[in-house]
Amino acid sequence: MSIFSKIISGEIPSYKIKEDEHFFAFLDIFPLVKGHVLVVPKSETDKIFDLSDEYLSRMLVFARPIAKAIEKSFDCNRCGISVIGLEVPHAHMHLIPINTSNDLNFTRPKLSLSKEELAEIQQKIISNLA
Repeated sequence: MSIFSKIISGEIPSYKIKEDEHFFAFLDIFPLVKGHVLVVPKSETDKIFDLSDEYLSRMLVFARPIAKAIEKSFDCNRCGISVIGLEVPHAHMHLIPINTSNDLNFTRPKLSLSKEELAEIQQKIISNLA
């Protein structure tokens, strides 16, 4: 069972943004920038392109209102998307408020935010969900 499956099941607490029967979105607790959200399928699949066509397209449709809420919540040019998939063997995408392409550089140091800051970011994004 991956760490993401443990988060989805509630075994590990998270700052949930949105959930449906197929997907779960939550804040990255070591974000590149404030507003960094992870979107994961509830089915435990390692590689994102191993998901079926229908599931993969549903994942993007699920992520769209979250991306728009991120754009409303933070001063950014747009919400960027990145799929790396090396850090956890469970398919996932990163939604990140960006102003330059360097904002998606995962070699940069990650932020260390307090529980209060994470909860504030969570509520900000949730309040902007359509």
